[in-house]
Amino acid sequence: MIASPGKVASIHVGRVAPLGAKRVWSAFVKHAVTGPVDIGALGLDGDEQADLRFHGGPDKAVYGYGAEAYEFWRTAQPQHAARLVAGGMGENLTIAGLDEASVNIGDRVRVGTALLQVTEPRQPCFKLALAFDDPKLSRAFTRSGRCGWYYRVLEPGRVAAGDACDCVDRPNADWPVSRMFEIVMARAIGRDTLVEMVAIEGLADGWKIKALAGLARLRAGN
Repeated sequence: MIASPGKVASIHVGRVAPLGAKRVWSAFVKHAVTGPVDIGALGLDGDEQADLRFHGGPDKAVYGYGAEAYEFWRTAQPQHAARLVAGGMGENLTIAGLDEASVNIGDRVRVGTALLQVTEPRQPCFKLALAFDDPKLSRAFTRSGRCGWYYRVLEPGRVAAGDACDCVDRPNADWPVSRMFEIVMARAIGRDTLVEMVAIEGLADGWKIKALAGLARLRAGN
């Protein structure tokens, strides 16, 4: 074991349905699952995504979120306290004992019988604001840094509430999710950081492609 383990506090899945006053199709709203759940290459059994351009796929198969973040949210956003409970941010796995500073990009994590790998932080989405009927919430999400993280599935398996999240390999000791989130939300990314991003083991392919494109633009500008 590489780092202190977290523990799956609860598991959540959702089906595509109209969301918010604008009735946008989304599976943001999740419900808790009791008992073990199978995890395949594209995520948890019973979970869906509406817009596959931005959600789901192999590099965003499972969304994890720190359980302790909800205490922060209920204090910061008391008007939404009733909904700021496990699953409220649309995550699949609510994980106690882990946060964006203690989870690193590329971490290989044994959860139940599945082997997962951390790929990228979640970015704020307009559907968060729709779900809570609060246009200010997306900005608050960005400022807080409590973004959660996505996993790809290296080995399918089965997970249940109470399972440990054991980090069995950490190839990128200098790349916590919190650092990557700051970079993702920055308006510009410097050359040195782009070079590092290309080399990050396990980073989502989409971000590696963006890093390579950024380096190409810099070279063309010279």
